[in-house]
Amino acid sequence: MGEEMHDQAGGPMTAAVDIQGVTKRFGDVVAVDNVDLEIADGEFFAMLGPSGCGKTTTLRMIAGLEFPTEGSLKIFGEEVGTLPPNLRPVNTVFQNYALFPHMNVLDNVSFGLRMQGKDKRESAHAAQEMLELVQLGGMAKRKPDQLSGGQQQRVALARALVNKPKVLLLDEPLGALDLKLRQDMQNELKSLQRELGVSFVFVTHDQEEALTMSDRIAVMHDGKLLQVGTAEELYDQPVNRFVADFIGQTNLIDATVFDADMIVLANGTKIRAPNPYPAGDKVAMSLRPESISIGHVDEVPEEFRATSLTGTVSDVIYLGHSHVYTVNVDWMPLEVRTNATPTSIKHEPGSEVAIWWDRRSDWVVPDEGHGA
Repeated sequence: MGEEMHDQAGGPMTAAVDIQGVTKRFGDVVAVDNVDLEIADGEFFAMLGPSGCGKTTTLRMIAGLEFPTEGSLKIFGEEVGTLPPNLRPVNTVFQNYALFPHMNVLDNVSFGLRMQGKDKRESAHAAQEMLELVQLGGMAKRKPDQLSGGQQQRVALARALVNKPKVLLLDEPLGALDLKLRQDMQNELKSLQRELGVSFVFVTHDQEEALTMSDRIAVMHDGKLLQVGTAEELYDQPVNRFVADFIGQTNLIDATVFDADMIVLANGTKIRAPNPYPAGDKVAMSLRPESISIGHVDEVPEEFRATSLTGTVSDVIYLGHSHVYTVNVDWMPLEVRTNATPTSIKHEPGSEVAIWWDRRSDWVVPDEGHGA
């Protein structure tokens, strides 16, 4: 599923992580199913999916905490699929931080270096430098229980990075933080990754977190890798119904292909929607709520008549910056999100309205049900 990566001169580039045909079974359960994946050097890469999709198992195989049942796993060209964690150029940051409560912050960060036999003074100097990098230089003598959750997270990051891993693995590291702190840490993590140039592989079930931070994202479901791409590619061009529904909010409208430029909705309405599928195929049209305009029935611009429907407003929610409408068309409710401005017209429940969109805003995917 991945593309061959090239350096700036156009030559082939060794992937930071190269996974080929990897399967992981636990008894009769297939946790990861024949995954191919390449992660570039210096890339912030997210593995995204619901609980039980296989993302954490994949991360644990990269870390050496699990071994593949089948397939090849290389880090910078070296096969590591059977190597223990301490022989891999990686480090892992977990959700629970796992700091030593009896040690101060500096000793926590320098612990790995000391275990490698490094000089005490040299280890302390490197640890202090890393604490400065994560903006905790003045807290070296504090114990973990004297720190906030965000500060503990930074200590865990410093401890993982002080060993200079080639790849840093992060397993839901922000999951224990409250919303505002989580958002702040997202920005800090991305900034830190850019400064260090180390490959970050970040596991999360939070779509917004993945979209905000990552250079590329892998979406997994039921052990399978469904799609790898940038945030824009996943949001605007999902490969199937699951990805369309999982990445952000969307309206999935069941339809049948009429021809390469048109689909037929459940009520018989023909809608302009370019697609690559044969006539008669069952498909779903993904239509993002913010891509839809709403107005009175006689306000549909001429150029959008081929992508318009009429319906009744059943609900409206004011979110400060936007109005979210539920519009019932003949056979299903659709969500419409518009900017709320002092001059915008609010459509009350019960109003007859038209909705329309630019044909470049919709995206047709194969109808595979609600799973992958």
